[in-house]
Amino acid sequence: MNVVAITACHTGIAHCYMAADRLIEAAKTLSINIKVETQGAMGIENKISKREFDSADFILLATEISPAESDRYEGKNPTIVSVQEAINHPLSLLKKFK
Repeated sequence: MNVVAITACHTGIAHCYMAADRLIEAAKTLSINIKVETQGAMGIENKISKREFDSADFILLATEISPAESDRYEGKNPTIVSVQEAINHPLSLLKKFK
């Protein structure tokens, strides 16, 4: 199971990074491969390539804003949740993909 995710929020200081950490921890618990791109104060970090989007089983967007470079997953059907949802309920989010 391969999941790619983007986390992004308005200020881009803490919450998108907290969400990324929580998703990575939950994925390890569930034995899911995950790559999480953050779009925060430092710009895009851990960038997901179009090829990675294309080969992903699921795409998760935990965002409060429109992610940059959304053309990379154009035509896909990402699951969209709030950053708070990813922080507070990462296990239940990822269990939906299993």
